[in-house]
Amino acid sequence: EMKTDLELALECAINIYHHYAIRNPMDDYLSRNEFATLLKENAKPFLADTYIKQLFAKSDSNHDGRLKFTEFLTTLSLVAIDAHNRSHKKPGDHGHDHGHGHDHGHGHSHSHGHGPHH
Repeated sequence: EMKTDLELALECAINIYHHYAIRNPMDDYLSRNEFATLLKENAKPFLADTYIKQLFAKSDSNHDGRLKFTEFLTTLSLVAIDAHNRSHKKPGDHGHDHGHGHDHGHGHSHSHGHGPHH
């Protein structure tokens, strides 16, 4: 059966996490370097190292210098929120500035450039 976009997104998040976390196969954690690499390869608009450092610091809630999967989800939600805010700031990009009343009933699928699937 077909998976929903949300199921695919969650699966994708888990796969991406594991893909980068295993660069140090002794743990199931993302180091800050692994995290930075993940963002640089997968979230082009968020390249600024200061942004990455802030994001990492905000999400590393137990301050052990690495992200558990739950902490990684925090970073994802922060990135998603930033991306969402950004999408509202620029009028006229991809021509969907239709007042964004969040009535997503008019059949335009929001496929916001999810780069190549590895």
